[in-house]
Amino acid sequence: MFFGLDRKLADPLAWSMILTSALYPTYARADIAFTRGEGAWLYTESGDRYLDFASGVAVLSLGHEHPHLVATLKAAAEKPWHVSNLFRIPQAERLAERLVEATFADVVFFANSGAEAVECAIKTVRKYHAANGQPQRYRLITFEGAFHGRTLATIAAGGNAKYLDGFGPPLDGFDQVPFADLEAVEAAITEETAGVLLEPVQGEGGLRVFPNGFLKELRALCDARGLLMALDEVQSGVGRTGKFLACEHAGVTPDVVALAKGLGGGFPLGACLATREAAKGMTLGTHGSTFGGNPLATAVGGAVLDVVLSEGFLARVASLGGLLRQRLAELHDRHPRVIEAVRGEGLMFGLKTRVPNGDLAAAARAEGLLTVLAGDNVVRLLPPLIIDESHISEACNRLDRACARLAAPAEPLGAA
Repeated sequence: MFFGLDRKLADPLAWSMILTSALYPTYARADIAFTRGEGAWLYTESGDRYLDFASGVAVLSLGHEHPHLVATLKAAAEKPWHVSNLFRIPQAERLAERLVEATFADVVFFANSGAEAVECAIKTVRKYHAANGQPQRYRLITFEGAFHGRTLATIAAGGNAKYLDGFGPPLDGFDQVPFADLEAVEAAITEETAGVLLEPVQGEGGLRVFPNGFLKELRALCDARGLLMALDEVQSGVGRTGKFLACEHAGVTPDVVALAKGLGGGFPLGACLATREAAKGMTLGTHGSTFGGNPLATAVGGAVLDVVLSEGFLARVASLGGLLRQRLAELHDRHPRVIEAVRGEGLMFGLKTRVPNGDLAAAARAEGLLTVLAGDNVVRLLPPLIIDESHISEACNRLDRACARLAAPAEPLGAA
């Protein structure tokens, strides 16, 4: 779990660490350091054990120290780690082929992070129209509550004033509309519009899920107006919602998709997937990455797919997601003073709270449960995809105690 600098911290030690650390003071870190992990559990040096329903912000798709990932990484480390994209990289070629086989895509570009994958998606959409002789079509329609990364382009796409402040004029080319408002999308289309960019499930924005019907209508609108549909599935992709891509729930076929987080299982790895038609403008020399798709990263990515694409794995995630939804609904009914609503899909859920979300996250952490904050006063639950029913039961029991602690009436002054 992490807190933004604008969050109130229960632990004043975190502020002292900000002032004394050699790191940039851009995070207010909780005063906990982990020395060991196993599956869904993390352990401190003193032996304290935490159930990890944060997963490094939806990154640890296979949990901690997964034996297949560890073995793959060890084997890859005994071969060339990096050769650059000036040469063939068989591990990257194979991983790209598997992503194509598993999705709508024809071609893949590898990067190091979600922000880089989204940057590639933006460039792909713009370059498509330039290749069609319409370079004036460069604007993308985005949605309120979006989070697409922290680069200058992606903070402009997200449109959050807090992330834009102090970095000069926002990069031009993004037109933001209200969440899931098709009429607003249609009204925002001009002769300069190239496409739309959205997260099927907004992560940082508060676990808001775009309705399936809206996504279908948006796809039809894009087709009618010659726009590309680009999806940011950095957080919702690679099985997180019980489908390999969250857009599959709506039966929608995008033109471009950005992936990262769970794709590397903890190793930095991003990917931009596209149809061959959508990527027609991304020709020799139009884009590049020094580290993107190197042998080490793509070997680990292949190991993640070995597990996620194995028979029955995604169906199991979907089933566990149904159980988690049921248990969270019970918590909602039991603690209406703390929990306002339950949102999400698969193993990607959020609790919209009636108390400050930082208070619930801190109470959960005091009970040994790690969570993640999100916008719209939401606490995210993003467990590893390898959990079982016992982990869900344990997490909800700990949340129950955390909610009870927050819902209890304040003890009067002077009470014994």
